[in-house]
Amino acid sequence: MLNKTKVSDPKLYEIVEKELKRQESNIEMIASESTVPVEIMELSGCIFTNKTLEGYPGKRFQAGSHVADELEILANERGKELYGCDHINIQPYSGSTANYAVYATVLKKDDRVLSMRLDQGGHLSHGSKANFMSRFFNFDHYSIDKETEQIDYDGLEKKAEEFKPKLIIAGGSAYPRLIDFERIRKIADKVGAYFMVDMAHFSGLVAAEVIPSPVPYADFVTSSTTKTLGGPRAGFVMCKKEFADALDHGVFPGSLGSMHLTTMAAKCWLFKYAQGEKFRSIMRQIPINAKTLASELENYGFRIVSGGTDTHIVLVDVRNKNITGKDFDDALDYVGITVNKNQIPFDPLGPAVTSGVRIGLTSTTQRGLREKEIKQIASIMNRVAENTKNKEELSKLSKEAKELISKFPLYSDEDLKEIM
Repeated sequence: MLNKTKVSDPKLYEIVEKELKRQESNIEMIASESTVPVEIMELSGCIFTNKTLEGYPGKRFQAGSHVADELEILANERGKELYGCDHINIQPYSGSTANYAVYATVLKKDDRVLSMRLDQGGHLSHGSKANFMSRFFNFDHYSIDKETEQIDYDGLEKKAEEFKPKLIIAGGSAYPRLIDFERIRKIADKVGAYFMVDMAHFSGLVAAEVIPSPVPYADFVTSSTTKTLGGPRAGFVMCKKEFADALDHGVFPGSLGSMHLTTMAAKCWLFKYAQGEKFRSIMRQIPINAKTLASELENYGFRIVSGGTDTHIVLVDVRNKNITGKDFDDALDYVGITVNKNQIPFDPLGPAVTSGVRIGLTSTTQRGLREKEIKQIASIMNRVAENTKNKEELSKLSKEAKELISKFPLYSDEDLKEIM
């Protein structure tokens, strides 16, 4: 796949090769990461990269679109079949741009939007002041319950009645529990709001029917195609049939320009792959591995936010270990286990330091690790937490971590020949 680059730009090739070796020897546990099949890489760089296209099948703004029309139609059919939705648009470049497309579809400047607080599990694109969308719409946020650390649905309903949003958003980037879509649907209906679910993190689990789908309840459902879905770096958005035309206009020309046909080709393949047993068996194992890790870490004295997990995410409060999230993140990275520091609900520390870490079980599960190996990883994590400044001990743990992951190749030898 990189034979030409290896000759024409050996320095760049070396960087790509270095990243391959890093991934091979690392235990990847960042919740937004996954390992894609080789076909995703092939299609992401295929001949469609030469084609510029705007509009929709049969209504393009550039000639020579008839083959690309076939691609988009096939991808749409597969996406609708996978998720059982009325309508899908696969043109968004990411989960965030899928969110922006929904805003472009139903919102006008200064309209009110109600979403989960960022520091309690929400997402930047849901109205964080750090995100430029906060300049155009009036965002307010609902919270989780301090005791259960799960969504306070009564509080959400009260906030919706007082705030009267035009759009209510569910979903986020660091919420490990199932969401009661039906309850929020009723709240949205009560206050006359549209209901959108951002399922970027758990869309693979939904596709495999491991957890409940938001599609029957939400007016709009957005997602990236990475994370648990394990596809290209892109996104898509689904909606009920009555919003189909408005959504398509919200995507183009409402929020995007020309589409990325290469990633659309990869999405097309992904939607077929996700209907197969190989994908579904991996998805079924992910929550099992996540629950195993949460239980083991709790036994070692870590506090698990919300008391557990229903998805691929384990949110860990590390304060019992007298360290910060940054301390733990840095020490684990030294050992060869990648997680990310993350604020916990009502965190007294800022996002650059944090009192917790967010851990994801997608990549490790894809590589074949099961409960036995996850328990060993939990043991390593505990010893890392107790030795964050002890480089000698961390070096020993690094050897153990690399020995463990070496038993589970990132790609087969045959696939590696295709990749490099």
